[in-house]
Amino acid sequence: MTELIKLKPFVVSKIWGGEKLARMKNITHDPSEQRIGETWEASLLKEGPSFDESGTPLSEIIGPDSFDYLVKYIDTSDDLSIQVHPGDEYARLHENSLGKTECWFILAAVEGCGIYLGLKEGVDKLTLEQALRDKEDISQLLNFIPVKKGDFFFVPAGTIHAIGRGITLAEVQQSSGITYRVWDWNRVDDQGQSRELHVKKALDVINFSQDKNSISNFQAHSIQKNESVKTLIEHRDFNLDYFRLKDSFDIRISRSKQQRPATLLNLDQEIIVNGDRINAYQTLLINGEGELKITPQEESISETVSFLYIY
Repeated sequence: MTELIKLKPFVVSKIWGGEKLARMKNITHDPSEQRIGETWEASLLKEGPSFDESGTPLSEIIGPDSFDYLVKYIDTSDDLSIQVHPGDEYARLHENSLGKTECWFILAAVEGCGIYLGLKEGVDKLTLEQALRDKEDISQLLNFIPVKKGDFFFVPAGTIHAIGRGITLAEVQQSSGITYRVWDWNRVDDQGQSRELHVKKALDVINFSQDKNSISNFQAHSIQKNESVKTLIEHRDFNLDYFRLKDSFDIRISRSKQQRPATLLNLDQEIIVNGDRINAYQTLLINGEGELKITPQEESISETVSFLYIY
């Protein structure tokens, strides 16, 4: 039997946070505090669990080891730190954690804004170390890619990167909170304190191979208007599909006993899943076997109606 659990996120305020997530998710937020940078939509992590509608942590409902992915919304008013995440082996040895491979689906972007992804050709470990010692602008050593709604990027562990300002995206990643900051734009908080950097560990795990830093390595893809179903990535710990509902068309997804719990991230208008109404930007956890039937609300047929399915 298919179990549907509407989720409430773990909310994360950030120095670089934006204003959209509070509106998208109808979250009451104190404007005197840092703005919301992330909502952890489907998370089993102890330091940031998502919840069902009654406030029970998801891990208590389906078990703490039910899946090894984490789903977020991210919104930025400023650039994130330039950072890197370790792979499984390094994370297990040094952090007792999974590594962190991730991917991004762009929901909105201010024109000209983009992401920093991978090192430019010719940048090796010595070049980066020297630039850090000289307190240079490290972003100049990375590829900058302007982005728009519908763009998708795969970010393997070991890739130096940063999400730029003016971007709203959905992120799917391995279930890990491990981030090594390389450089933080010489930024300080309202107490004049800079955030901690993790340069030694970052240099340990950054992949400096040129083929691993080329744009082609990040499986960049842009959703086209005529695409209604697209597999974006297949990974050991998560698979990610994009669906767009057209006209009166419904989508059916079959689940078996062997499948781990799945997450449906509703990106646009209200939809109906097995007769249950799912609001825009609401997240649904799907557990158990059976068939999902996803249809648009009748008044939304002429609008863009799309969702991400993580399984």
